[in-house]
Amino acid sequence: MLQRRYIEITGINSLKIKYNRIIGHYIEIPPHSISKMPFEFTLKQTLTTGARYTTGELCDVAAQLETAAQKAQILEEEIIQNFSKSLSQIHENLKQACEFLGILDVSVALAELAHQHHYTRPHLDHSTVFQVEGARHPVIEWVFFHQNQKKFIANHCELTQEQPLWMMTGPNMAGKSTFLRQNALIAFMAHVGSFVPAKFAKIGCVDRIFTRVGANDDLARGQSTFMVEMLETACILNQATKRSFVILDEVGRGTSTRDGLALAWACVEYMVKHLKCRTLFSTHYHELAALSYLPELRFFTFKITEWNEQIIFFHEITEGISDQSYGVHVARLAGIPEAIISRAQDLLQQFPEQKLFLRNQS
Repeated sequence: MLQRRYIEITGINSLKIKYNRIIGHYIEIPPHSISKMPFEFTLKQTLTTGARYTTGELCDVAAQLETAAQKAQILEEEIIQNFSKSLSQIHENLKQACEFLGILDVSVALAELAHQHHYTRPHLDHSTVFQVEGARHPVIEWVFFHQNQKKFIANHCELTQEQPLWMMTGPNMAGKSTFLRQNALIAFMAHVGSFVPAKFAKIGCVDRIFTRVGANDDLARGQSTFMVEMLETACILNQATKRSFVILDEVGRGTSTRDGLALAWACVEYMVKHLKCRTLFSTHYHELAALSYLPELRFFTFKITEWNEQIIFFHEITEGISDQSYGVHVARLAGIPEAIISRAQDLLQQFPEQKLFLRNQS
């Protein structure tokens, strides 16, 4: 309003009222309009881009604005203080309400998920049994569901006091890691009060879930991939109890075949003889089939078939031992150039079949 009146008085259409923290509010005009400014406008600053003026009226308005801003700040602080005081009086009730809302939110989400994907109520007891039928991986199944992909293949798992360790063999992409993870997730979900992705689930109470999966190094601490693997494995072997649930994915793969096989072999023996906890152990060391003399151990693999020099994965678990890793086939699926695949197949035929025999220490 004031700016419009000053434009009418001076006839300068480009006149602007502006503000900065150094000189406060001011009137700005371009250099070619300085001669049009009336004498009641006081010059404050001259720049190459224009001139800046003020008036007594503008100073009064600026003072009023400053006073109003101070009053607004005081009022704002007073409102915040009163609100904080009122909030402190109901702090405990509000905290409890938030906790209940959080529980309700999680419960509703889990209930909706269970209904949508046909989860079942797990039976928990004080045994050391882990028995699931028609089990699925909750995350991967959800991805399949929302991307309209193929149906997730369900599998069973039964770890008992007499046979607490399952050893999984088979090629990459067959489903070993997914199988390990899905059963660990089912154990976890059952213990937080959720239904689980299975047709049936009976689970003895678990005190801890231990996992040794993936391959990661820690360069900041100077730890190689194999060192990280051994540290995590040591944590499991030193802390797991009879009531723990353990998944171990390819222990020993970060070092030489001979050392890795020896370590994996010794770990399996220690777990079934001393820890006796429910364990899923995946490996590419086919020589571990020699551990079949252990009554606590069962061997499983995944169904696959070869067709036109290709392998087809069924992702369905079956009892037995895989005698091949199909690494070259998986490399072809990954897009490795065909010349390299062909050369690798030729070399594979030339390499002698190497067997590593470890003496039974039982």
